[in-house]
Amino acid sequence: MLGDVINGIIGPIFDTTWNSLKSQYHEGLKDTELKQERLNAQRAIAQASAKYHQNYLERHCNIKVLPGLMKEGMPLDKIYTAVKFLRDSDLKYFSTLDNLEELYRESGNRRFRVGEDERQDGLTAANNEQYLMVLGGPGVGKSTFLRKLGLEALEKQLAHDMVPVFIELKSFRSEEMSLQQAISEELEISGFPYAESLVESMLSDGKMLLLLDGLDEVPFKQVDSVIEQMRDFCDRHSQNRFVTSCRIAAYKGGFNRFADVTMAEFDDEQIQEFVRRWFSSELDLESDTAKEFWELIEQPENKSAKELAQTPLLLTFLCLVYDRSQSLPPVRSDLYGKALDILLEDWAAEKRIKRDPIYQGLHTGLEKELLSEIAYNSFKDDQLFFSEQEITDQIATFLADTLDAPKYLDGAKVLEAIEVQQGILVERATNTYSFSHLTLQEYLAARYISSSQWLIEELVSEHLTDERWREVFLLVSGLAGRHSHELLLAMEQQANVFIREPKLQDLLQWAIDLSDSSLPSNQILASRAWLSYAAIAIAKTIDRAIINAISIACISDRDIGDDGPINSIINNALTIAIDRTSAMDDGIDKGNAIDRASYVASARAIVFSRTIANAVDYEALFKQLENLKEQISLENLEEQIPFDEVTSDKCQSFAKQLIETFLTFFHLGKELITFSPAEAQALDKYLYAVKLIINCKNAAVRVSRKEWEAIESRLLTAPDRAIEEDNQPT
Repeated sequence: MLGDVINGIIGPIFDTTWNSLKSQYHEGLKDTELKQERLNAQRAIAQASAKYHQNYLERHCNIKVLPGLMKEGMPLDKIYTAVKFLRDSDLKYFSTLDNLEELYRESGNRRFRVGEDERQDGLTAANNEQYLMVLGGPGVGKSTFLRKLGLEALEKQLAHDMVPVFIELKSFRSEEMSLQQAISEELEISGFPYAESLVESMLSDGKMLLLLDGLDEVPFKQVDSVIEQMRDFCDRHSQNRFVTSCRIAAYKGGFNRFADVTMAEFDDEQIQEFVRRWFSSELDLESDTAKEFWELIEQPENKSAKELAQTPLLLTFLCLVYDRSQSLPPVRSDLYGKALDILLEDWAAEKRIKRDPIYQGLHTGLEKELLSEIAYNSFKDDQLFFSEQEITDQIATFLADTLDAPKYLDGAKVLEAIEVQQGILVERATNTYSFSHLTLQEYLAARYISSSQWLIEELVSEHLTDERWREVFLLVSGLAGRHSHELLLAMEQQANVFIREPKLQDLLQWAIDLSDSSLPSNQILASRAWLSYAAIAIAKTIDRAIINAISIACISDRDIGDDGPINSIINNALTIAIDRTSAMDDGIDKGNAIDRASYVASARAIVFSRTIANAVDYEALFKQLENLKEQISLENLEEQIPFDEVTSDKCQSFAKQLIETFLTFFHLGKELITFSPAEAQALDKYLYAVKLIINCKNAAVRVSRKEWEAIESRLLTAPDRAIEEDNQPT
């Protein structure tokens, strides 16, 4: 029953302290009156216990964040995901900048935090430690964890039977306020009689779990007095248990009794658990929404969005966005821009945190410009971690060069304010910083680039085929607005540099000749992409890619006229072609020949291939391939001959026949697909650039149909020959 746990603790304490209470409050009353007063107090305590439990649920266990997006609160128990703690090792904390860079690059993922200590379950740590200091950045779930601890105590799920009291330290706005007074007020709100005396008795008996939330949110002028009061309170009432939270950047130590733990970023298991809990309505369960969302953010093109999901606040934001449209917006610059605003402004405003006085001079617009410049400079130098001195120097230079920046602002103070208040810049080791998320660094760098046509041109000329800059290109396209067409044109011109070699132009011309020119423009591009891939797959000798080339575009049974499948066709064809151009060889992998060849036939592939190319007799091609299979008894070969006895000659013979079949039916000369290493590398870069152009078009806010069709008509064509044809007299 609601309140039984509280009544079970406070009731006996009241009984043992009744003698002192009656002498203090009821001196002179008759025995019958004292008996009635005691009975009334016991009833009041039972009622207040139930009310206290109910108040806790209503005040602290209804989660509603980002009110512009989240219209209704959600019960804490419904969405709470078990947190994990880290105990940072001294070795890591004193790592050098170079060591952190090396660890990050070796990890192969987008998480800045690498080489972590073993993780510990949050509730286990709270049960084991009498004094616990929970540290972490903004939005990682510190307050939620403390609220959950209180709920667990009310439901007798912790190892120690105690009365939880949740106190927001930001309410300590004057030196007159005391912790014990705040605790008494919590009991008085629920109607406990003799609240002050009961609190004193419970503290003496060690029956309180004090949840002191937000040490970093204490008003600046009161910080020292609140810290001193907390230390003194812990010393005087050491029989009780204490859990305090603080943003890691604001924590200066000094709580010697406390075990310091850091909230770990969500790992994949926690993200999935949170998503399952968030999308748990009857409709969501029927639609399998959680599974759909997880599969979406697991896709390679959504790795930047998934990185944000490591922070519970931003994962909540992503869930809210997805809940609206069952997708993530294609213009990712809008998504990441809103995520940045949440950290810069919304979260502090929602928690009613009084911002550092430094922000009276450093308004949000100016701060975005500052962060964008830092992000661009570090990203350009391939620097994900930077020293405190480097960043304070950049801040000082920016402020000195900014006309409306107040002259009293100090670089070190600005860095500290950004780190403490918003957590966008994070100290990863002693005097070594990075952005909280690589996604935000990429967004801010793109924001800086998009403000300058010269920087956009430099981006294209120097980084078009550098995969590290891929996300920046996509974000610049979204941020460029109506000027995204200029970015696409510059990318097209730079891409054409890679296909100056006559052989590469001959290959593209071959694809043009085989394509059906009567198709719509987007299907013509799909045709050229498919044929280019088929040629490269054949050049790669026998490989599963040869067979997949026939069915690469057949990803669904949807109408081929729909733009969605067409975009997927182009992307898939180009993605695989890129993989195949980088390692041309004439050999055959004996062990995989039979398995790879078994994918030859596909009825849907024949239908689709007729749609995009007009010069290949696919009926004859497949008849020839079936004959080839029968000649070598391909279907029964594995049964007839033990795998180890399949000879190299048999495989080589089969490969040769298969290659000759494809060369004949695709009208390909072997010299056309015999590339030098330099030609293969150039083709690889060109195909990557074309795919990126298409991705950037999809990431743009708006590109006019006329402008895009003009660019599209030139992709995967030989630029020099197109110019020659344009210049010929009519």
